[in-house]
Amino acid sequence: MTIAAVLTAAGSGSRLGLQLPKAVVPVAGEPLVVHAARALLAARASDGSAVSQLVVTAPAAHLDEVAVLLADVVEAADVRLDVVGGGRTRQESVAAGLAELVDEVDVVLVHDAARPFAPVELVARVVDAVRAGHPAVVPGLPVVDTVKRVGPGDGTGRPVLETVPRSDLVAVQTPQGFDREVLERAHAVGSGRGAHEETAASDDAGLVEADGVPVWVVPGDERAAKVTTARDLLVAQALTAGALA
Repeated sequence: MTIAAVLTAAGSGSRLGLQLPKAVVPVAGEPLVVHAARALLAARASDGSAVSQLVVTAPAAHLDEVAVLLADVVEAADVRLDVVGGGRTRQESVAAGLAELVDEVDVVLVHDAARPFAPVELVARVVDAVRAGHPAVVPGLPVVDTVKRVGPGDGTGRPVLETVPRSDLVAVQTPQGFDREVLERAHAVGSGRGAHEETAASDDAGLVEADGVPVWVVPGDERAAKVTTARDLLVAQALTAGALA
């Protein structure tokens, strides 16, 4: 099996309070996209195989910049790099990345640059599960908060409809892994949803589920936390500083 990774890096930095794209925001001296790519390319499945093609989706105005930022990482790993423009939504961006895959690829990882510190063992765990026969695999962490389903509000609040058992819930992360044919078919079937944030799938497993394919959950990792807000960025900087100390 040949592995490719689609790394989504087309998001803005607006929720971080920054004018530059989120993927090029530096942490510990390197952009988020470089941290994320390095982990993907360093991971080894149980049979020793690794990612051989990296496709990065980036803002159209920053394609050359992202390619330059990743040049040393991909050269060291000896993998093919393709940088393509992202779409209007994450779903469209992933679809654009899938269109760049070389023919021999049959396992696809989809990862968010906003999760820059996903460890190599998490990447390997996802790949191994796909190779074990699960066509769609996501990492997930147990939900620790009490979760309640609520109804429409009246301006002062919203009524609780039920308390959802935590034992039935996981918080899903990336990278997510897929059999290539399964993922491409799910994107083709769900392509009509992708143009608008209100209808687009928030992750690729959601498209696969909608296509009737079972999705398997493997243990996630707290280090694969998502950087969305300015506070998340500060936490990532602090954790990285601690790891480098």
